Amino acid sequence: MKQITQKPNKGNLNLDEVAPPILGRRELLIQTKASLISSGTDRLVRDFAKKNIVAKAQSRPDLVKKVLSKIKSDGLQATIQSVVSRLDEPMPFGYSAAGTVIEVGSEIQGAFRVGDRVAVAGAGVANHAELNVVPRNLASVIPEDVDFTEACYGTLSSIAMHSIRNLNTQFGEVVAVIGLGLIGQLACQLLRISGVRVIGLDYNQSRVDLAKSLGAELSLNISSNNLVENILSHTEGIGCDGIIIAAATKSNEPFELTSDIARDRANVCMVGYSGTTFPYAGFMEKELSLTVSRSYGPGRYDQDYENRDMKYPEGFVRWTETANLSESLRLMSGVSPNNLNVKALTTHVYDFEDAETAYKSIFQGSENHLGVVLSYSNEVKAAPDPNFSVTRPAGDVCSIGLIGAGSFAKNVLLPELNKLQGIKLHTVISKRGNSASYVKEKYNFLIAGSSEDEIFENPAINAVIITTQHDSHSYLASKALSKGKCVFVEKPLGLSIAELETVAKTAQSSNGFFQVGFNRRFAPIFQRAKSEIDNLGGPKHMVFRINAGPIPEGSWIQSPAEGGGRIIGEMCHFIDLARYFVGSPIVSLISDSTRKGKDFCDDVATSITFSDGSLVSISYTSLGDSSYPKESYEIYGGGSVLTINNLQKLSITSGGKTKTIRYKREKGIKQELNEFVRSVKDNNGPPIDEMEALESSAASISIIESLQKGQRININKFGKLAND
Repeated sequence: MKQITQKPNKGNLNLDEVAPPILGRRELLIQTKASLISSGTDRLVRDFAKKNIVAKAQSRPDLVKKVLSKIKSDGLQATIQSVVSRLDEPMPFGYSAAGTVIEVGSEIQGAFRVGDRVAVAGAGVANHAELNVVPRNLASVIPEDVDFTEACYGTLSSIAMHSIRNLNTQFGEVVAVIGLGLIGQLACQLLRISGVRVIGLDYNQSRVDLAKSLGAELSLNISSNNLVENILSHTEGIGCDGIIIAAATKSNEPFELTSDIARDRANVCMVGYSGTTFPYAGFMEKELSLTVSRSYGPGRYDQDYENRDMKYPEGFVRWTETANLSESLRLMSGVSPNNLNVKALTTHVYDFEDAETAYKSIFQGSENHLGVVLSYSNEVKAAPDPNFSVTRPAGDVCSIGLIGAGSFAKNVLLPELNKLQGIKLHTVISKRGNSASYVKEKYNFLIAGSSEDEIFENPAINAVIITTQHDSHSYLASKALSKGKCVFVEKPLGLSIAELETVAKTAQSSNGFFQVGFNRRFAPIFQRAKSEIDNLGGPKHMVFRINAGPIPEGSWIQSPAEGGGRIIGEMCHFIDLARYFVGSPIVSLISDSTRKGKDFCDDVATSITFSDGSLVSISYTSLGDSSYPKESYEIYGGGSVLTINNLQKLSITSGGKTKTIRYKREKGIKQELNEFVRSVKDNNGPPIDEMEALESSAASISIIESLQKGQRININKFGKLAND
């Protein structure tokens, strides 16, 4: 399919051929019929991309802070590699579109039907692309008498509508709209429809005239003489009850004008990108209330609402972003006695094939553009028929299919895989088709696919690497194993004991094997420590301290259904390392936490007992400063003490003497991939015993059970399977 993309490091816009996106369980697959170019927003994004790295840093100090933090935790080289990769990957353009449903996700069957005409919203969702995958709560059915070129305004109309709701306007009040671009024009119309008297303000006279023709009671050029006096006269000396700042400017002038024309205790809503320094004295004297609008409404930026189909109780949250989108479409329809006229805002309609021309015209400013619509005429298959190679890989070649092309795969795994001998990077698929296509070109995969079956059913592929969202790991691993593939699956292997059991049973009858991405045991410093531990004899006492640092509560990783939480998703690394060091089965564990009442947990203390009598205590916490070293280990046994500090220093104390060995900080990723590839080529089984990997995975899941039950949990989940 074709899609408009931009490389953030250059600012160039291109109409690219990319792989189609993959439908999720709670999503719709949309054949796009029209999408709206928001020239103001797109120009800002383009301008940022064209800045050099210093200018980018100056304009986004928040990102600089993240980069500096990453340097401390991951090192300079890894951080540079990650930043360069992020800036080099094409990003999708667009956030307001309309089209036809061609497929419905398995968990929302009945909510939409194939053939439904829908408006869709969201950056990275409602893209300028022939096909889009859209979460349920970011789509709304279009009334019969509204065409696609009108419905594609739905997102921008929702933005304007939510800004008005933030003002809490009443019938008969006067609201000034500063900036008469698309958002401003839509806001003027919506205010008029709701019974509010509207004043439109802009420097562009044609836009001033348009607002007047569409119902603004007063529409003025900001450069006109006696502007403030005229507005005050129009409001009988009181001033405006509300002001919407919809201007796209770096200037603080909109705030200064607001201070002059607002009444005492007026409400101000900022919806455009404007300067943010406001005249304190004027705002203070009038006690003005300023709200920065949250785009389309409640639900925006809430991952539970947008991506997990969670609903808010209507008694408390009536006008969500979904409801605003639906209402915008209703107001465009003849069903509404006072229509929202978006056709009057459309100055240009381009065929999607001419999108590059459209953007060139907008950015060069050769014409007066307002609403620019892209119209789509081509029918595109969601999943083209795969062209399988019938040639099986040679015995000494590891032919890889990659499922998932997120940042970890792109920035961590693939750079290391590319260095290995005897591999063929065959097929990559990703939920975002443009990511798959980017990875294909950058790392020389043969195919950027659009379906898992292009990997599972292809005899030319003998190895599968899975780096998708955690809730899909067990399903994809089991399916790959059932097809006889060797599987490398990033941790965690599964989010429940039942999922682990499914993988274990499938592996028993498979010609392939599975390896979990427990990389720590492959790191040179830990392998050396293991050789020293094995010489100690008897049971050991170990203390692991992990300063994990915080991540946002709204992250998908913290979602029990999708990520499983950080205990299952990351603490599993250190449980597996303990299993590797001790070299004997886990018997039981007990855990406690400072956050037992929360839906997620990332601060836990766990005590693990082993069959040889060893005891391992793991403290995993997000409460510390992330700039402090992350990992510290102490191992006691046989009259000796081993300490490992942040994967860089191994100290061995015995007989009153201490020997220290320093290492380059490596997490073992290069080594684990090398072992996986070697095992595939040699056909000699997994580098990590499968039952051992299952045991470590089960122990991670059992930590959650221990926290819930407040008791010790026995780890004997796979004994029967091991003896079958």
